Amino acid sequence: MEGLMSHSSNFLLPPSDNNSSVSLKYALVILNQNLPKFTPLLWDHAHIRVCADGGANRVFDEMPLCFPKLNPSNVRTRYKPDAIKGDMDSIRTEGTKIIDESEDQDTTDLHKCVAYIRDLTPDTDKSELCILAVGALGGRFDHEMGNINVLCRFSNTRVILLSDDCLIHLLPKNHSHKIFIQSSVEGPHCGLVPIGMPSGSSTTTGLKWDLNETEMRFGGLVSTSNIIKGDIVTVQSDSDLLWTISIKKL
Repeated sequence: MEGLMSHSSNFLLPPSDNNSSVSLKYALVILNQNLPKFTPLLWDHAHIRVCADGGANRVFDEMPLCFPKLNPSNVRTRYKPDAIKGDMDSIRTEGTKIIDESEDQDTTDLHKCVAYIRDLTPDTDKSELCILAVGALGGRFDHEMGNINVLCRFSNTRVILLSDDCLIHLLPKNHSHKIFIQSSVEGPHCGLVPIGMPSGSSTTTGLKWDLNETEMRFGGLVSTSNIIKGDIVTVQSDSDLLWTISIKKL
């Protein structure tokens, strides 16, 4: 066990309301699904914004819808990604740095974006890096599973998958975990799901139905449809777990 790892969804709060003890440097990845309504908020938190292939079309088409009283051209000028990365099979190019990886068909667009952001990040800052991926959930199930696989392939990097309804991220087994709940924007529904292998022993606090050295596996028990009970949830497990929590309509 390498020690305590803290988590917070403070990126769902306006920067002026952020008083969390968890301080991270955010990067934003936009995938080719409908943008969550809170995408502009994530954009403001991020220091780099990368579109995965057709995600650039989503920014161009859908960001103006978040600001119906503003001129669409002005919105598009403000919300222009720093880079577009992927296999370029579904992109309209309109004036942003294009990184063509069409020769690489063995990794997903999200994988390419996460690797690109990690390469840009100095080693001294990697422990504070948190990559927010919008449009990662919904649509085709095989795409969702490919995105969840990215969490496992980059298990030493914080990557959070987001939709309008929920978020998902990995809780690596080599840490104990303390999750600070932002009750104004998330919860109460949550879940813990073993990934990669069964969990022989998982223990939690802060949930309506806590686990106590509980075994979890597919074909047996998994902790879905649980309920947040307090402001802090703690988790410890002998296997990697997926943490998911509902997002309130912001």
